[in-house]
Amino acid sequence: MRIVFMGTPDFAVPCLARLIADGHEIAGVFTQPDKPKGRGYKLAPPPVKELALANGLPVWQPEKLRDGTALAVLRELAPQLIAVVAYGRMLPKEILDLPEYGCINVHGSLLPKYRGAAPIQWSVLNGDLTAGVTTMYMAEGMDTGDMILSRSVPVGEDETSGELFDRLAVLGAEALSETVRLIAGGNAPRTPQDDAQASRASMLTKEMAVIDWSKSAREVHNLIRGMNPWPTAHTRLGGKVLKVHRSRVVEGAGEPGIVLDGKRLIVGCGEGAVELVEIQPEGSRRMPAADYLRGHPVETGTRLGE
Repeated sequence: MRIVFMGTPDFAVPCLARLIADGHEIAGVFTQPDKPKGRGYKLAPPPVKELALANGLPVWQPEKLRDGTALAVLRELAPQLIAVVAYGRMLPKEILDLPEYGCINVHGSLLPKYRGAAPIQWSVLNGDLTAGVTTMYMAEGMDTGDMILSRSVPVGEDETSGELFDRLAVLGAEALSETVRLIAGGNAPRTPQDDAQASRASMLTKEMAVIDWSKSAREVHNLIRGMNPWPTAHTRLGGKVLKVHRSRVVEGAGEPGIVLDGKRLIVGCGEGAVELVEIQPEGSRRMPAADYLRGHPVETGTRLGE
């Protein structure tokens, strides 16, 4: 099938790679403009652009989609299908209506749950036991289109957003491959979403990453793993910021925010306790908490968060 692919970050890379491997004719790739990155703020291409160029595919990086320029390019490319994976832009109706088979999307949740920008992170933040991906026909609303396929996986007790992200990227590629095959054969299902069951997955902010020790141990643990890799949960130790990358729920009880065991950095919560497993002191690298404690003992009874 002749396909135009639209995507930007790492999550979209396995999907484009799978379409190439499946032998589809990729007429072109649309991705976000290069952005400054690193200490030198040098322009860096999106991961999807890197894969596209490595495979000799033409790439477009329009600043806008509603001024007619992108539409003119797409009319020239004449795709039978547009596949969109974490592109980062809403498609106007004239683009949605252009391809013979429409526009389809791979979304990182089991729709209609978690429509929006950060579905994988919210799955972890909310402590969901199951997560997944959904392919759908795109509509003008955000993630509101009719569903085609869903695929689910169990979420590990200590799994971070980043780890789940990587697994769902692969699962999304498998679902996209099957979806395109079904569309080409005229056998793709089309299931309307139940808007009454819909929920939103808003973008994360740095302000959300502050650990509230009055919460239960499970909620604190979910925050820590849900905010990994960004924006990273944090608290304060000795007046300085302490980032927490990994934790585990352990047995124990005590005053919220108080270190219950300085030898293992176990901290009391509103209910239960968590062990801080991997941390990053202010101005330092991330490291196992055990390594930090060998050089910087933390006494039992120390209060975190101030």
